[in-house]
Parts: sequence; structure tokens; C-alpha cells
Amino acid sequence: MATNSSNNSHKVPEPEFRFRHTLPIQIRFNDMDMLGHVNNTTYLKFFDLAKCRYFEDLLPGSLDWKEINVVVANINCDFYAPTFFNESVAVCTTVTGVGDKSFRMEQRLYDTETGQVKCICRTVMVGYDLEKGCSMAITKEWREAIERYEGRPV
Repeated sequence: MATNSSNNSHKVPEPEFRFRHTLPIQIRFNDMDMLGHVNNTTYLKFFDLAKCRYFEDLLPGSLDWKEINVVVANINCDFYAPTFFNESVAVCTTVTGVGDKSFRMEQRLYDTETGQVKCICRTVMVGYDLEKGCSMAITKEWREAIERYEGRPV
């Protein structure tokens, strides 16, 4: 799991909660930029993929992507170290809090061999009514699933 045992530990904030979900990431040639490291825009793809897998694990067998009722409202990334093609990396994901109409997530891309945190992503997901086209309360199903999966009140 992502640690601060690397040379950038003085900059990387400690996580508020432990991460129960981890997804190994395969870096591909087209993820690279002219400087020889993973392009900043590619990190969002990594985080999106990890969010999808997290949601599938959160609601196994009952998640219908055509009917999903949460959307991204805000996303922020803090970059701490470059990621290179030959590194083994993974994204860990957790929900840090749930409000009436939204929940907050934290994700970290890190080197699985050294624990070095490469990037931290914080996302706000909002409940969304597909038929009405507006925000809605986070459903009881989502709240209960998050608490069950995370093993703590949110």
C-alpha cells in the first residue's frame, strides 16, 4: 500500500483513512510524454479506471453502468514524483466522507516496489438523477455499501 518511505515523504500528506481497494495499473507506451514519463492527463484515466473497479467491488452484481446515479463534480490532482514506463504502479482508493448529495474520494498512484506516492487525487462525486438531469441525495444503498466495504462509518 502507498507509504511515505520514499524521498518525497516530506511533501506527501499522510492518508486520513486506510485504503482497502488497490488496482494494479499497466503503463502503456502511449501513456508517455516527450519527457519520458507518464503524461499528467493519463493519471485521470488511471484514477477513473480504479474508481470503476472500486464501485464494482462496492456493489457487486448490482451496478448497472447505464443507470449509475453518481457523477464526478470536482477532481483535483497533486503530483509528487514522475512515473516512468518501467515502474510497477497501482492506484489505491477510499471514500473519505459522505454528505447528503455527495461523497469524497481519495486515490493515490504509487510505486508498488518502493511505496513512493506519485500522485494524489481527490474527487467529489454527486448523486445524480438521470431522468430529471439534476443532483439528488446519495441513496441508502450507496451509503450502506460504502460503510460495509470500508468497514467504518462515513
